[in-house]
Formats: sequence, C-alpha cells, structure tokens
Amino acid sequence: MNSQTDTIKPIILIVDDTPMNIQVLSKMLNSTYDVRIATRGDKALEIARSKKYKPDLILLDIMMPEMDGYEVCRQLKSNSDTAAIPVIFVTAKSEIEDETKGFSLGAVDYIIKPFHMPIVQARIQTHLRLSQQAKLLEEYAFLDPLTHLFNRRKFDMVFEEEWRRALRNHEPLSLCMIDIDFFKGYNDTLGHGEGDICLQQVASTISKSSSRGGELAVRYGGEEFIVLLPHCDEESAYSSGENIRESVEALRIGHPHSDISSVVTVSVGCATVYPTHKTIDMKNLVKLADDALYQAKQNGRNRVEKGIK
Repeated sequence: MNSQTDTIKPIILIVDDTPMNIQVLSKMLNSTYDVRIATRGDKALEIARSKKYKPDLILLDIMMPEMDGYEVCRQLKSNSDTAAIPVIFVTAKSEIEDETKGFSLGAVDYIIKPFHMPIVQARIQTHLRLSQQAKLLEEYAFLDPLTHLFNRRKFDMVFEEEWRRALRNHEPLSLCMIDIDFFKGYNDTLGHGEGDICLQQVASTISKSSSRGGELAVRYGGEEFIVLLPHCDEESAYSSGENIRESVEALRIGHPHSDISSVVTVSVGCATVYPTHKTIDMKNLVKLADDALYQAKQNGRNRVEKGIK
C-alpha cells in the first residue's frame, strides 16, 4: 500500500458507469485520498494492473454494461498482481444472495446506495488499515530477522516470476551467489555477536550494491547470499559481482583468521542463462552460480567467477 503520509495519499479507484455516483464519492474522498475513476470494467482492470496508479482499494459498482462488477472482481482476484487489492462492492441491491456472491468472489465489504457518508468513510479506513497490516505481516514473513534482507522463501517466489518473464520475453536472467570467506574462523575467534554484526554489515553492502530496479538481494543461508538480476547479461552480471566484492572489501572489517586478507572478503559466483522451455530450467541456473562460487573458492577466494554452461 502507498505510504499514508502528508505527501502520498492512498489511491482509491472508483468504478461506476453512473456520473452522479462518481461525483458524490469523489467529492467525499478527494481531500483524503488520491481518487482514480473508471466507468468501464476493462478500464478498471487496466488501472488496477498498472504499476504507477495501482489502487490501494477499489469501490466497485455491480451493475455495469458489458462487464459487471462481479466479473471485474473475479478477474482481479485471479491475477496475483491485483488479488490483494481490497474490493468494496457498491450496489443498490441488498439481497443476501448478492452479498454471498460478492464475498465468495473475494470482496471485503458492501456499500449500499444511497450513500451514508460517515459509513462509507469508516469502511474505507477500516479496510485500508487491515490491508496495510496484512502487507506488513507478509513482508515480515519474507524477511531474514538478522540482516533484514529477504529470505529464501521470497527468493523462490520472485525467482519463479522472473523466470517466467524472461522466458516470455526472451531475456537473460542472472544470479550472483556470494559467500563470506573463512567466516567460521571469524565466528570462532571473535564470537557469534561480532559474527552477527559482520553479517549485517555485509548484507547491507550487498543490498546497496544491488539496488537497481528488479534486483533482489537475499540471505540464502548462513554466511551465503544470492542476488537475482533480471534482464542482466553475462558481462553485466560479472560487473555486479565484482562491484559487490569490492564494496565488501572496502568495508575494512578486520578478519584475524583469514588466509587471504586482513579484512573480511567474499567470493562470488555469477551465472546467466536465456530461459527456454526445453533445454534449461531454474535449477540449472542456481547450479551454474553455485559451481562458479565453488570455482572462486578453489581459485583463491576474494574473486568473482563466471558459471560455465
């Protein structure tokens, strides 16, 4: 959900083919929310799927020509990009059968015409708050509590989405797998408290070094991290890996038991593929990056290696 600050208002999409209804609701909501309008179901779906104006809540009229509110709701809930947007049906009907159908499709509430403004405001506020709480809980479920990077569960989910996108668009997809060199010696010598601080510093640096659009930095397990690089070819992936390696080394975190340096360093394995239906799958890309990481360790650590296809 958009941040509810003084400068960024939650986006409310009003979907209704009756100008008077739109006018009444817009006048009531404009001062508090960023109001968007659609008079047809197909236009509502277009706005809901957009990244720039994706609504935080939809007020959806049931009775509309061509595509009614039920069908709009069904399509919203069947798309992973829009399924979480709360939908409040706006209707002149009050029969229990209509309410049951709406809730079965995934609507969170009903507003009955004619509008009682305080009730409309209260229900919108309630469902925006519930939606925000649900999103926060979901975010916490995908976060590593120590480093605050995303966890492996998040990686698996996003990796699958990016794989399908790369397959559909015939684009490259890359991974960088990263391991802190001789981290066991660091932990054994300085203690797990210092080890945790080291992990946090390295994780923060990896995150900052992987902040371009679509890139995802993840704590993969222990002292191992992985960065997902959509639309990224082999040379760009190698450059990203080298940037991460240099940035970690530049932290100058003292390492008393490293065999290669007086400071904490990382080894990086990078791999790139062009996904296809027949010749390669997701596991191949992870294995290529893992093999490249192993090669980086075998070749002396504190270095970046490319996966060999």
